[in-house]
Amino acid sequence: MKQSRIFSAALAAALILALAGCQSAGGPSGSSTGSAAGSGEGGGAGVAVQVRTVARQSISVENKVSGKVVTDSDTSIFVAANAQCTAVYVEAGDTVKAGDAICALDVASTLASYSAANISYDSAMRSYNDQAAIFDAQIALAEKNVNDLKALFEIGAASQAEIDAAEINLMTAQATKASTLSQLEAGMQNTVSSLEQLSAVLENVDSRGNVIAPVSGVITSLSAVKDSYVSPSMPVAVIDGAEQMKVQVSVSEALVPKLVVGDEADVSVSALDTTFVGAIRSVERAANVQTKLYTVTLAVPADVAGLMSGMFADVSFRTDTSADAVVVPTEAILTSNNVQYVFVVEGDAARYVEIQTGLAGSGVTEITSGLEEGARLVTVGQAYLSDGDPVRVVSEEG
Repeated sequence: MKQSRIFSAALAAALILALAGCQSAGGPSGSSTGSAAGSGEGGGAGVAVQVRTVARQSISVENKVSGKVVTDSDTSIFVAANAQCTAVYVEAGDTVKAGDAICALDVASTLASYSAANISYDSAMRSYNDQAAIFDAQIALAEKNVNDLKALFEIGAASQAEIDAAEINLMTAQATKASTLSQLEAGMQNTVSSLEQLSAVLENVDSRGNVIAPVSGVITSLSAVKDSYVSPSMPVAVIDGAEQMKVQVSVSEALVPKLVVGDEADVSVSALDTTFVGAIRSVERAANVQTKLYTVTLAVPADVAGLMSGMFADVSFRTDTSADAVVVPTEAILTSNNVQYVFVVEGDAARYVEIQTGLAGSGVTEITSGLEEGARLVTVGQAYLSDGDPVRVVSEEG
């Protein structure tokens, strides 16, 4: 009887403890679970994200190269050919800015010859690279054949005569490559010479035949007269750019065809913590023999102060512009297994969208398919999303 009372008391105590545990685990309104679902400011459910309305705008590829600031002095503008002057835009004593048109010349035939020479050079370069690739493949195959025969010779499955024949074939391929590429190089050099001559004529002349001021300053003399001819023995104009500076950079053969005299570029000089826009005043069409790079000179605006010769400068050229394109922040784009995608907000949920990209600018990327103007693109928080997840928009840009 006594044991029965002890067992009943123990059972009652166990039930009391179990009930207490259930009340503690549930909490008031399930506070533990509710806190996780509504974390973050605002306390709403869903992943907190920032969004931006997708818009159309222009985008350009930025090509950043490093160069240096150098001193400029009085600048005499020559045209290395007799050309008729069709218009004059300034007078002696006028102040001009770098990139301003001084006069117009009839150089249509020279521009056409220059364009043809450029096409010829590009074609010769492609032919050279294609031939080099073919010869490299042939030589690699011949070398493999020699090595394979030597391995077979070691086990008695090939003869020395076969090895000798394979080595002769290898040497023949190497000699043919050297001879053929040498001939192609000679042809390319002739094209380069033509480009150099035409470049001399077109230095400081834009694609419309305008003679462009390479520096800012005051025109101290002007020989250009409408309907008269300019001579290579006399400068078209002389500009006094006292204490004027210029920036010189070296660019690759891939970039140089995309640069035109008069085009603008962003210049940054870290020593002065300053940035400005410079105009291209000349583009050399012959590469440096040692570096294989091309020199590009940019004019510095007259109001940029504090520059000293020798300072380093970073120059960003804008090329391959796409107008009226769907452009988004690059950081909004995610990649998985070589597939690019973004998340957009529809209602209160995230939707996974695969995309194709085009040009890449400074912090932005062109979208060529998959995303339309007006979509609400997730720009912050996208890494934590899956398709269909509920979202809570905490910030939205138009």
